[in-house]
Amino acid sequence: QVQLVESGGGLVQAGGSLRLSCAVSGRTFSSGALAWFRQAPGRERDFVAVITWIGGSTDYADSVKGRFTVSWDTLKNTGYLQMDRLIPEDTAVYYCAASRALWGKAPSYFGSWGQGILVTVSS
Repeated sequence: QVQLVESGGGLVQAGGSLRLSCAVSGRTFSSGALAWFRQAPGRERDFVAVITWIGGSTDYADSVKGRFTVSWDTLKNTGYLQMDRLIPEDTAVYYCAASRALWGKAPSYFGSWGQGILVTVSS
């Protein structure tokens, strides 16, 4: 029932900022969390950030801690990943993902995924 549609990707210079959006439609979850993952060519899909809809608890990968901020707007039914002080190592396809109940930092915890958005950070 749930669909996740991402937007906001693009090309940005190192040190710049970019905000990704993840619009959730069909239905919302009363538990679980919305997470962000990224995957660079030839690499595994890695955890980036997560936020729970109830309580708004957040967690981040060490590589983005202090630079990225995840949020959820209940009025717009949209999640955001604010990316600041971007570095070339952030270049990847970014995915939002939803879990209905339990969640973790592995992709297998999440049953619904966005289509992926390319973020390219140039130096």
